[in-house]
Amino acid sequence: MTTTKILHANPSKSRTPRHRAREFALQGLYQWLLNNEDVTAISDHIRQAHGFDKADAEHFNSLLYGAIKDVTTLRAGLAPLIDRQISELSPVEHAALLIGAFELQNHVEIPYRVVINEAVELTKSFGGIDGHKYVNGVLDKFAARTRGDEISASKKS
Repeated sequence: MTTTKILHANPSKSRTPRHRAREFALQGLYQWLLNNEDVTAISDHIRQAHGFDKADAEHFNSLLYGAIKDVTTLRAGLAPLIDRQISELSPVEHAALLIGAFELQNHVEIPYRVVINEAVELTKSFGGIDGHKYVNGVLDKFAARTRGDEISASKKS
């Protein structure tokens, strides 16, 4: 069995365990989007990657398994907010949007601004030149729909 070494696009950047979990989840979702492989096989492969021991494994599981399990609902929530068919998104943008949307809906303990910023950073690291701007705009709109009370409260303070 061959193991592939997964490297970060910006290795000098300091990353938290949770950020690393998001990076690995993005890579897993990317693989799933392209190949529709079994999520357990993807997870097992990623867990062998260099640096996974520094990631928040519980958060990785939540994101990878949760986003795939809820993909139909997440895509339905994102569809009216994007200017193209979901199938036309780059796999990196698609994966980052799924992670961001999943976290906004299911991890309310994480501030919405952190969720959006993390998705933007993932897209900057792994995506195309302006993909991060697109992800930011879509997740801003998604947050307004899912975290309106939190957004309103943050504007009052």
